[in-house]
Amino acid sequence: MITVVVPAKNEAGRIVTVLQNLGTLPVDHIILVANGSKDATMQEVLRMRLPKLQILYFHECLGIDVPRAIGAKVAASLGSDVVVFVDGDMVGTFNENLIELADGILLKHLDMALTNCYPSPPRHIERYNPTFQWRLNLNKEIGLEKKINLATPAHGPHAVSRRLLESIPIRELAIPPVSIALARMHKLRIDVATTIPHYRLGSSIKNQIHTNKIIDTIVGDCLEGIAVFHDQPRTRQWQNKTYLGYHSERRFDLLDHFLNENQSST
Repeated sequence: MITVVVPAKNEAGRIVTVLQNLGTLPVDHIILVANGSKDATMQEVLRMRLPKLQILYFHECLGIDVPRAIGAKVAASLGSDVVVFVDGDMVGTFNENLIELADGILLKHLDMALTNCYPSPPRHIERYNPTFQWRLNLNKEIGLEKKINLATPAHGPHAVSRRLLESIPIRELAIPPVSIALARMHKLRIDVATTIPHYRLGSSIKNQIHTNKIIDTIVGDCLEGIAVFHDQPRTRQWQNKTYLGYHSERRFDLLDHFLNENQSST
């Protein structure tokens, strides 16, 4: 059984395209985790009447990546063998790549199938974007730099196996770099299963303030992932700077409540 999880917040004008694309895939369930929307996202979705669609609605914002963990919990309770994550703003056409991610789990027996979004990485990446350097730092620390290079569950569609969901706390999917570190610690199989250049994702263009906060979020997440992998206290600090970004807006209280309420369903 294949389930696609789609987090969405204020994606009016985009979410219909995303769900229409997914609706043509040979998957069993599409779980939309709608949270904190102040626009017409829900109205647009409800007009679609997509047969495979299950909507999880949260009035409050869950924060970045938390909807993935919630969707994964429901997918696991449905008995899914594969859970594919696709962000609700990705209007690009890449269904064949999503099939490759699912096949990575089903046919290649991966536990985390990643997307390579930078097939031609820029030279001197440390000057280009701090997240690139920290993705590499994390992947190097966990012994996967040569295999997956810049790939990360924090960027681009990816898929996980039922075995992964049963091996690591589902809560940790809310911090994607931590989830890959834990998967590695549990000797789960991780590899790149497809390539989608970043521009083909069709992600919405955000302002520089958002970009800076995303950078700090991912850098902090990678620092946490490295600490977890080495069984050290979690930290988001490096050289006298604490990299929070959107981390403080992650609603772990709502996530924990949801996971506890649904504990008996898996």
